[in-house]
Amino acid sequence: MAYQNLLVDNKERVLYITINRESKLNALNAATLGELHTALTNAFADETVGGIIITGAGPKAFVAGADIAEFADLDVEGGRKLAVDGHTKIFDLIENAGKPVIAAINGFALGGGLELAMACHIRIASDNAKMGLPEVSLGLIPGYGGTQRLTNLVGKGKALEMIMTADMITAADAYQSGLVNHVVTPEELIPKAEEILQKILSRAPLAIAAAIKAVNAAGLNNGNGYETEIAEFAKCFGTDDFKEGVSAFLEKRKSAFKGK
Repeated sequence: MAYQNLLVDNKERVLYITINRESKLNALNAATLGELHTALTNAFADETVGGIIITGAGPKAFVAGADIAEFADLDVEGGRKLAVDGHTKIFDLIENAGKPVIAAINGFALGGGLELAMACHIRIASDNAKMGLPEVSLGLIPGYGGTQRLTNLVGKGKALEMIMTADMITAADAYQSGLVNHVVTPEELIPKAEEILQKILSRAPLAIAAAIKAVNAAGLNNGNGYETEIAEFAKCFGTDDFKEGVSAFLEKRKSAFKGK
């Protein structure tokens, strides 16, 4: 499928999605969000795709926020619809996907851009990256899950400081606070993401999906993470991948998982 605002490439079971609005610092307008929803939905249904790497075009930005011009005429109900659609079609879709999604943060990740990165399962940043949630400087708050995911990642105090000051932090600060998993040079960014994703793809796919579901349950106020873990753990015993994993271990050979 041809996209106007994305570059999409499938290589060796990895789908690369690049937000391609470099002249706008890859800002997320409605058209881009729509294309991103389509690309992600297709990828999660595609058996040839094992995992996804999301990045931004050019050296300056991952995603420098939402397209503010599209917000100007919204009222309360319009704002609610904007947030609900974003959660449902993009951010929750990524977080709850059964396939691993890695954000390769190359430059500015601000507002909706940082929220996009936080929805991914793993974040890797180039050492020149800058991150922040500047919404209060516009009279808003983060609306795509930023208040919740940032708190889960860095803790309440740090999250409130970042959100209320609207300040940007460096990649080194983001690593120290637990916001990103790794910091590398710009040249090492995609290779590092590929290295981690290929290691994940060598493991049992159904177990990976179960692990994502169980870990996500830890952040649900209305759920019990331990109960989810027990249920997902039990389900693994009914998979062919479990039988293959145990057989390979006992036979001292490499596992050949099939996701069944």
